Amino acid sequence: MQSLQRKATMLVVILMAALTLLAQSDRSKIEIAVPKEYRPPVMVPAADLETLLTAAVAPLLAGTGGKSFKPEEVAATLIDLRDSSRFRWASVNGERQFYPASVPKMFYMAALQRQLEDGKIVATPELVRGQKDMIVDSSNDATQYIVDVLTDTASGSELPQAEFDKWQFQRNRMNRYLAAMGYANINLNQKIYCEDAYGIEQQSRNYKGQNRNMITTFATARMLAEIVLGRLNTPERTKIMMDLLKREPFAESKDPDSQAVGFTGKALIDLGMKDAKLWSKAGWTSRARHDAAYIETADGLKIVLVVFTENHANDREAIAGIAARVIRGLRN
Repeated sequence: MQSLQRKATMLVVILMAALTLLAQSDRSKIEIAVPKEYRPPVMVPAADLETLLTAAVAPLLAGTGGKSFKPEEVAATLIDLRDSSRFRWASVNGERQFYPASVPKMFYMAALQRQLEDGKIVATPELVRGQKDMIVDSSNDATQYIVDVLTDTASGSELPQAEFDKWQFQRNRMNRYLAAMGYANINLNQKIYCEDAYGIEQQSRNYKGQNRNMITTFATARMLAEIVLGRLNTPERTKIMMDLLKREPFAESKDPDSQAVGFTGKALIDLGMKDAKLWSKAGWTSRARHDAAYIETADGLKIVLVVFTENHANDREAIAGIAARVIRGLRN
């Protein structure tokens, strides 16, 4: 009898080990799952916010200060979160696609926390280090690692079409996750580089960049608002994300282009708003300068403001100016 029990126990152990090995060897089927209880936010266009945001962007288009922006070179979305049950919002070019530079790192963070919560990815000290460096330091190398973890893909040589199609399907995992939540007009299936992509990464971009990352200020503002309100994960994981996004504009900084002082944070500095709080993820390349920011003020403002600009990458005043005009307008 005991012999039969031992054999049965061994059989269970062997079966469990086989299932574990199978799961580890075929991660291609492990999708980023939207929680069953998730519902897209109620989005309410607000005429008063549209008037305010349009006026805040207008000085850039008018060439105030001698730096004239073409209409297609700037986009902005504003969401008022004082009523968390619905997102009152407005946009200027909010559905126009931009190359987003480092802003997708915020999306990758949200997806990673989803996978960790669902037990589909195991937390390690290296993963924690990579996530922190991706968001706090905006490290591209760390981001490349996180994208590999999320999608079970790896950089390397170009592949024959059939093999490449399988690889690209896995790399599109982020897009399927976002589409399942109702995000549209977005492509987030690429790593982020300081210089350029090579091999299969360039093959994935279709060689001429047709498949590069592209997002909108509207989608970005919604994502940040959902993170802020804890709509995407548990309170504990929401806190992890918010801690990584926290910025200190009034802390000493020797870098005028840091995420804390070179973008929306500059508006808080210029306005002397030392009691305001800022959470953000910026993006900056030789052509683009973007910021996604959540601001809380002592007098009760709670706003998400996302501003993307093209061909004015070294202009530290544009994003800060829009943010300052929006804050002043909301306080009047």
